[in-house]
Amino acid sequence: MFGTNDDLGASVFKTWSNKQRRDEIVRLVAAYRSGLPVGILCKMTETIAGSRKSARKHLLELLTPEERQAAIAKESGGIQILAKEFLS
Repeated sequence: MFGTNDDLGASVFKTWSNKQRRDEIVRLVAAYRSGLPVGILCKMTETIAGSRKSARKHLLELLTPEERQAAIAKESGGIQILAKEFLS
């Protein structure tokens, strides 16, 4: 979805405390609930968290099982694969 040349603010997020990262991810989840696409939620969460494993942990804690399942079911193709990697 995003090329490797896109920084997405990663250099700034690396300087943040874990609390700042968590707070920003909470805001992203709220934005997702208001219509932010799941692909952007997943990739931005990964960038903020610093790794896919950490991003997955945050998303599993912040989204209900029903929200995660609905997000996966709603998508198709590559975005569905991405959503499954993060949300299941």
